[in-house]
Amino acid sequence: MHRWKNYVAIGDSFTEGLNDPGPDGQFRGWADRLAELLTVQQPELRYANLAVRGKYLDQVVADQLPFALSSGADLVSFCAGGNDILKPGGDPDVIAECYERGVAQLRAAGSEVLIFTGFDTRPTPVLRHVRGRIATYNGHLRAIADRHDCLVVDIWSMRALQDPRAWSPDRLHLAPEGHRRVALRTAEVLGVDVDADWNEPWPPAPPADWLELRRSDWHWTRDHFMPWIGRHVRGKSSGDGVPPKRPELAPLAPVEAGQ
Repeated sequence: MHRWKNYVAIGDSFTEGLNDPGPDGQFRGWADRLAELLTVQQPELRYANLAVRGKYLDQVVADQLPFALSSGADLVSFCAGGNDILKPGGDPDVIAECYERGVAQLRAAGSEVLIFTGFDTRPTPVLRHVRGRIATYNGHLRAIADRHDCLVVDIWSMRALQDPRAWSPDRLHLAPEGHRRVALRTAEVLGVDVDADWNEPWPPAPPADWLELRRSDWHWTRDHFMPWIGRHVRGKSSGDGVPPKRPELAPLAPVEAGQ
């Protein structure tokens, strides 16, 4: 049996679970899936998820961190800064300073902290151009983890997530199978036994059509990436007005725990 009784997840769309629909109409995502795995060994586990899509790091720190600090959580997953990095002019050094202040507060409050590196965007058109910024931020995150004795889930090294089937059509958010693999990887980092392998090879994929891939890249840039950039340049967010899906610590309902 693991030692955690209160788990709080804070962050943006990655932690909210975008594009992993659950049976209740809300997004599920890796954090919900992790809570389900933790509940198998600790049925009394209480779980809250305050993550909201589109949030910048300073918004996560202002709106979500106070609850994590006051809740008595013994485990907090804190994944934020990705939207800041992708925004034109995002400075990973400045972002990391803000992030570390949040981590220091969580550790001082007695919480064990899960830190997640950013994805390797090499396979993704356009996003591969910010790969250096992501790598720089990842270096900061690992150093922060060392200084504050945090656990690190190294998403960058998860080659299984470089398969297109791990991603939803917008290529910005994981598909259900991608979320499942991240949950399994996180459980592994926590030392929680699970009955599946996050690194299980994908089934063979049909041969790629080069011309179709190029068309797909163009449509993705037009239909998904440019609208995302446009919202952020205008100071808008897909999360404006969206409330947290699990704003209070509570046990998982039996149907959730058994999914």
